[in-house]
Amino acid sequence: MKHSLIAAAVLAMAATGAFAHATFEKGEAQQGAGYKAVLRVPHGCNGEATLKVRIQIPEGVIAVKPMPKAGWTLETVKGAYEKEYDYFGSKLTEGVKEIVWTGELLDEHYDEFVFSARMTDAFAVGSMVYFPTVQECANGAERWIEIPAEGQDPHDLEGPAPGVKIVEPGHSH
Repeated sequence: MKHSLIAAAVLAMAATGAFAHATFEKGEAQQGAGYKAVLRVPHGCNGEATLKVRIQIPEGVIAVKPMPKAGWTLETVKGAYEKEYDYFGSKLTEGVKEIVWTGELLDEHYDEFVFSARMTDAFAVGSMVYFPTVQECANGAERWIEIPAEGQDPHDLEGPAPGVKIVEPGHSH
Protein backbone atom coordinates (compact mmCIF):
# COMPACT_ATOMS: atom_id res chain seq x y z
CA MET A 1 0.00 0.00 0.00
CA LYS A 2 2.77 2.43 0.96
CA HIS A 3 4.60 1.81 -2.32
CA SER A 4 1.46 2.35 -4.37
CA LEU A 5 0.80 5.65 -2.55
CA ILE A 6 4.36 6.77 -3.25
CA ALA A 7 4.03 5.71 -6.89
CA ALA A 8 0.73 7.57 -7.18
CA ALA A 9 2.29 10.70 -5.67
CA VAL A 10 5.23 10.51 -8.09
CA LEU A 11 2.87 10.06 -11.05
CA ALA A 12 0.72 12.96 -9.87
CA MET A 13 3.77 15.22 -9.65
CA ALA A 14 5.11 14.05 -13.02
CA ALA A 15 1.84 14.63 -14.87
CA THR A 16 0.53 18.11 -15.47
CA GLY A 17 -2.97 18.79 -14.24
CA ALA A 18 -4.35 18.80 -17.77
CA PHE A 19 -2.65 15.51 -18.62
CA ALA A 20 -3.59 13.56 -15.48
CA HIS A 21 -6.99 12.66 -16.89
CA ALA A 22 -8.60 11.96 -20.25
CA THR A 23 -8.84 15.16 -22.31
CA PHE A 24 -9.48 16.27 -25.88
CA GLU A 25 -6.52 17.45 -27.93
CA LYS A 26 -8.50 20.46 -29.17
CA GLY A 27 -10.55 22.12 -26.44
CA GLU A 28 -12.77 24.18 -28.73
CA ALA A 29 -15.42 23.28 -31.32
CA GLN A 30 -17.33 25.62 -33.62
CA GLN A 31 -21.08 25.88 -33.15
CA GLY A 32 -22.94 24.16 -35.99
CA ALA A 33 -19.77 22.73 -37.51
CA GLY A 34 -17.79 19.53 -37.79
CA TYR A 35 -15.36 18.63 -35.01
CA LYS A 36 -12.54 16.10 -35.02
CA ALA A 37 -12.36 14.82 -31.46
CA VAL A 38 -9.04 13.32 -30.38
CA LEU A 39 -9.43 11.86 -26.89
CA ARG A 40 -6.06 11.46 -25.15
CA VAL A 41 -5.77 8.58 -22.66
CA PRO A 42 -2.60 9.12 -20.60
CA HIS A 43 -2.59 6.06 -18.31
CA GLY A 44 -4.43 2.91 -17.24
CA CYS A 45 -6.13 2.04 -13.95
CA ASN A 46 -3.75 1.91 -10.98
CA GLY A 47 -1.01 0.31 -13.04
CA GLU A 48 -3.31 -1.96 -15.06
CA ALA A 49 -3.77 -1.89 -18.82
CA THR A 50 -6.84 -0.22 -20.28
CA LEU A 51 -8.97 -2.88 -22.00
CA LYS A 52 -11.95 -0.77 -23.08
CA VAL A 53 -12.64 2.92 -23.72
CA ARG A 54 -16.28 4.06 -23.72
CA ILE A 55 -17.29 7.58 -24.78
CA GLN A 56 -20.87 8.75 -24.22
CA ILE A 57 -22.10 11.14 -26.90
CA PRO A 58 -24.22 14.00 -25.52
CA GLU A 59 -27.51 15.11 -27.05
CA GLY A 60 -26.86 17.74 -29.74
CA VAL A 61 -23.71 16.03 -31.05
CA ILE A 62 -24.70 14.31 -34.31
CA ALA A 63 -23.26 12.50 -37.35
CA VAL A 64 -20.67 10.75 -35.15
CA LYS A 65 -18.12 8.61 -36.99
CA PRO A 66 -15.44 6.89 -34.91
CA MET A 67 -12.03 6.07 -36.39
CA PRO A 68 -11.08 2.39 -36.22
CA LYS A 69 -7.82 1.61 -34.39
CA ALA A 70 -5.47 -1.15 -35.47
CA GLY A 71 -5.63 -4.00 -32.95
CA TRP A 72 -8.85 -2.72 -31.35
CA THR A 73 -12.47 -3.76 -31.88
CA LEU A 74 -14.82 -0.86 -32.50
CA GLU A 75 -18.54 -0.77 -31.82
CA THR A 76 -21.15 1.94 -31.62
CA VAL A 77 -24.38 2.06 -29.66
CA LYS A 78 -27.08 3.88 -31.60
CA GLY A 79 -30.33 5.36 -30.37
CA ALA A 80 -32.98 8.00 -30.89
CA TYR A 81 -32.16 11.66 -30.42
CA GLU A 82 -34.38 13.68 -28.09
CA LYS A 83 -35.16 16.01 -31.00
CA GLU A 84 -34.72 16.19 -34.76
CA TYR A 85 -31.58 17.82 -36.21
CA ASP A 86 -30.96 19.25 -39.66
CA TYR A 87 -27.90 17.75 -41.32
CA PHE A 88 -27.22 19.25 -44.76
CA GLY A 89 -30.92 19.22 -45.63
CA SER A 90 -31.65 15.80 -44.13
CA LYS A 91 -33.49 15.34 -40.85
CA LEU A 92 -31.61 13.17 -38.34
CA THR A 93 -33.64 11.58 -35.55
CA GLU A 94 -31.14 8.96 -34.39
CA GLY A 95 -27.44 8.28 -34.32
CA VAL A 96 -24.45 7.17 -32.30
CA LYS A 97 -24.96 7.57 -28.54
CA GLU A 98 -21.82 5.74 -27.39
CA ILE A 99 -18.51 4.63 -28.91
CA VAL A 100 -16.69 1.60 -27.51
CA TRP A 101 -13.13 0.56 -28.38
CA THR A 102 -11.95 -2.80 -26.97
CA GLY A 103 -8.26 -3.76 -27.01
CA GLU A 104 -5.26 -3.29 -24.76
CA LEU A 105 -3.33 -0.16 -23.82
CA LEU A 106 -0.60 -0.77 -21.26
CA ASP A 107 -0.48 1.61 -18.31
CA GLU A 108 2.97 2.85 -19.34
CA HIS A 109 1.69 3.78 -22.82
CA TYR A 110 -0.37 6.70 -24.14
CA ASP A 111 -2.91 6.58 -26.93
CA GLU A 112 -5.57 8.61 -28.70
CA PHE A 113 -9.12 7.66 -29.68
CA VAL A 114 -10.59 9.65 -32.57
CA PHE A 115 -14.05 10.40 -33.88
CA SER A 116 -15.66 13.10 -35.99
CA ALA A 117 -18.98 14.72 -35.22
CA ARG A 118 -21.12 17.78 -35.84
CA MET A 119 -21.72 20.17 -32.96
CA THR A 120 -25.24 21.44 -33.56
CA ASP A 121 -26.51 24.90 -32.72
CA ALA A 122 -28.25 23.29 -29.73
CA PHE A 123 -25.13 24.44 -27.86
CA ALA A 124 -24.77 28.12 -27.06
CA VAL A 125 -21.51 29.87 -27.92
CA GLY A 126 -19.40 29.91 -24.76
CA SER A 127 -20.95 26.76 -23.30
CA MET A 128 -19.06 23.56 -22.52
CA VAL A 129 -20.02 20.16 -23.91
CA TYR A 130 -18.91 17.16 -21.87
CA PHE A 131 -18.34 13.60 -23.07
CA PRO A 132 -18.45 11.20 -20.10
CA THR A 133 -15.72 8.60 -20.66
CA VAL A 134 -14.88 5.34 -18.90
CA GLN A 135 -11.63 3.39 -19.19
CA GLU A 136 -12.23 -0.21 -18.16
CA CYS A 137 -9.39 -2.39 -16.87
CA ALA A 138 -9.25 -5.99 -15.58
CA ASN A 139 -9.86 -5.03 -11.94
CA GLY A 140 -11.29 -1.54 -12.04
CA ALA A 141 -11.96 1.54 -14.10
CA GLU A 142 -11.10 5.20 -14.46
CA ARG A 143 -14.43 7.06 -14.66
CA TRP A 144 -14.08 10.46 -16.32
CA ILE A 145 -17.78 11.18 -15.94
CA GLU A 146 -18.16 14.14 -13.58
CA ILE A 147 -19.68 17.26 -15.14
CA PRO A 148 -18.95 20.47 -13.23
CA ALA A 149 -21.79 22.54 -11.84
CA GLU A 150 -22.27 26.04 -13.24
CA GLY A 151 -19.17 28.07 -12.31
CA GLN A 152 -17.30 25.08 -10.85
CA ASP A 153 -13.70 24.51 -11.96
CA PRO A 154 -13.42 21.05 -13.61
CA HIS A 155 -9.97 20.67 -11.99
CA ASP A 156 -11.74 20.54 -8.60
CA LEU A 157 -13.37 17.25 -9.64
CA GLU A 158 -11.80 13.84 -9.08
CA GLY A 159 -12.95 12.41 -12.43
CA PRO A 160 -13.86 15.31 -14.75
CA ALA A 161 -15.49 14.38 -18.07
CA PRO A 162 -13.51 15.56 -21.11
CA GLY A 163 -15.10 18.67 -22.56
CA VAL A 164 -14.92 21.21 -25.35
CA LYS A 165 -15.93 24.85 -25.38
CA ILE A 166 -18.33 25.95 -28.11
CA VAL A 167 -17.04 28.93 -30.10
CA GLU A 168 -18.61 31.06 -32.83
CA PRO A 169 -18.72 29.59 -36.34
CA GLY A 170 -15.61 30.53 -38.28
CA HIS A 171 -13.64 31.13 -35.07
CA SER A 172 -10.90 28.84 -33.82
CA HIS A 173 -7.49 29.06 -32.24
